[in-house]
Amino acid sequence: METENKTPTAEAMEMSHSDLSEQIKVVTRDSHLRAENTPLMLSYQKGHVTLEQYKLLLCSLQHIYEALEDVMEENSSHPGVAPIYFPAELARREMVEADLEYFYGQDWRQKVVVPKATERYAHRLRQIGRENPEFLVAHAYTRYLGDLSGGQMLGRITQKCLGLKNGKGLGLGFFSFPNVTNHNLFKQLYRSRMNSVELTEEQRTGMLEEAVLSFELNIQVFNELQDIESRMQKEADLQTHTSQEKLLNDTLQISSDLITSAPLFKMLLGLCVALATVCTGIYAF
Repeated sequence: METENKTPTAEAMEMSHSDLSEQIKVVTRDSHLRAENTPLMLSYQKGHVTLEQYKLLLCSLQHIYEALEDVMEENSSHPGVAPIYFPAELARREMVEADLEYFYGQDWRQKVVVPKATERYAHRLRQIGRENPEFLVAHAYTRYLGDLSGGQMLGRITQKCLGLKNGKGLGLGFFSFPNVTNHNLFKQLYRSRMNSVELTEEQRTGMLEEAVLSFELNIQVFNELQDIESRMQKEADLQTHTSQEKLLNDTLQISSDLITSAPLFKMLLGLCVALATVCTGIYAF
C-alpha cells in the first residue's frame, strides 16, 4: 500500500480542531527552516555581522514595515485584522526609521537601497490589504512574533558585533519593544487573538498558503541582501587591490626616475663603483 504524500497545507487543514497558530506552524515548518539556513541568517548566527550588512537589512525592513503598517492601519476595523492590531506594542516603522537616521542622517530616504525582492514583498502586502485583508494575519504573525522571538537573539548578536546601544535612535531600536513588558505572555495573547479570527474553510486555506508565501518572500529578501553585500565586498576588495597596485607602480616609477634622471645620483653611483674597483684591486694585491 502506497503512502500518500501530503502537502503541508493539506496536513494543516486536516488538523480540523487545531488553532490557526498551530496550523500555520505546521504549514511553514519547512520554509521556516530554510529561512534560518539562508547565508545571511547563518552569518548572523555565527556572529559575522558587518555594518553594511546590517544597514542593508534595515533598509529592507523599513520598506516592508512601511507597507505592512500602512495596510494594517487602513484595515484596523476589519474583523480579520482588528483582533491582532497592536500598534502601540508592535509597530516597527518608527523604530527602524530612527535607526536609519542614526546611520544615514536626516536625508536617509535619499540614501537607502531597496532590493527588488523587498519591493515585491511590499507590493504583495499592499495587494492583500486591498483584496484579502484577513490574510494580513499571516504576515503580521510571521513578522512581529518573529521579531519578538528569534529577532531578539539577532539584536544581541548585532549589538555585540557592532558595539551599538539598544534603544530608539541609537542604531538598534528595531529590536526594542518598550511597550511589551513580557514577551512570552504577549505572544500567548497574540496567538489567542489570531485563533479567535473567524474564517471560512476557503479563507483558512488561503491564509495558510499566504503564511508559506510570507516565508518565501522573506527568504528572497535575505538572499538578495546577501548577494548585494557580497558584490559590495568584492568591489571594495578590488578597489583596495587597485589602490595598492597603483601605489606600488608609483613607488617604482619614482625610483626609476631617480636612477635615470638625477645627475647627483648618477655621480654618486659612479663614485661608489670606482671606489669599489680600487678597493678590490688593493685587496687583491
